[in-house]
Amino acid sequence: MALTSLRVTNMRIPRLFTEQNLISGTCIKLDKNASSYLLKVLRLQLGAELHLFNGAEVNGTFGYFTAVITNASKQAEVSINNFIAEANQSPLHISLYQGISKGDHMDITIQKAVELGVNEIFPVICERTVVNLKADRLDKKMRHWNGIVQSSCEQSGRNKLLKIHQPIKYNQVQLAEKQTGIILQPESSQSLFEIERTESVALLIGPEGGFSDDEITQAVSKSFTAVKFGPRILRTETAAIAAISIFQSTWGDLN
Repeated sequence: MALTSLRVTNMRIPRLFTEQNLISGTCIKLDKNASSYLLKVLRLQLGAELHLFNGAEVNGTFGYFTAVITNASKQAEVSINNFIAEANQSPLHISLYQGISKGDHMDITIQKAVELGVNEIFPVICERTVVNLKADRLDKKMRHWNGIVQSSCEQSGRNKLLKIHQPIKYNQVQLAEKQTGIILQPESSQSLFEIERTESVALLIGPEGGFSDDEITQAVSKSFTAVKFGPRILRTETAAIAAISIFQSTWGDLN
C-alpha cells in the first residue's frame, strides 16, 4: 500500500504598519509600497486577511485591527474590521542612550531594541562618534531609522512603536526621575548583576571606539553606575543587545 505524505502550509497573517487612521467598519487604500508588498510579493488575493496597526491607542490600550482585501488591483483597498487589544509591552521601561555607530551597526541595534521591548532610543553624539549628521543627512537618517522601527514592529508583533528621539550631545544625557542609569565599563569593579531591581532603566552604550575617561566621569556624576559585563570587550551593537536581554530576563518580560 502506497503511503501519501501531506505537507500543510500555515502562512502567518501579514502584519502591516500604516500611518493612516484606523476605524472599524471603514475602508482605506494602502500606499504603493504596502500594496506592492501584499499583491506582488505575497501574491494575496481578494478576500485575504491581514492585520493593520498604526501605533495609536484605542480606548487606552494598544493592539491591531483585522482587515480584508476588498480590491486587489494596482493599489490595494482593505476593509477594517475588529480591533484586537494586545498588551505585549514589557513591564520594564527601557531607555537606550546609544552612541551613534556606523552603518548597519546602528541599524542592527535599533532593530533588536524593538524586538527586545525597548521603549525609546536617544542617539548620542560622543567624543568618538564618526558619523556625519548635518541637517540634510540627519533628516534622511531619521527616516531610515524610523523605517527600521516600523518594519521591526511588523515582524515582532509590537503594536506600540519604539520612539527614536533626535540625536543629542553627550552632555545632554540625563536620567529621568526614579530611573536607574547604567553605563557599561570593562574596567569597573561592579558587576551588572549587582544592580538592584528597578522598573525603569537607562542604558548608556558607547560608539565603536567606546567612551573616553571624561565621558565615564560625566556619566557617573549624573548618577549612572559604571558596571562591567564579563571578561571580554563587546562590540557596540552586541553590548546593547546582551544587556537589554538580561534586563528583560531579570526585571521585565521573563520575570
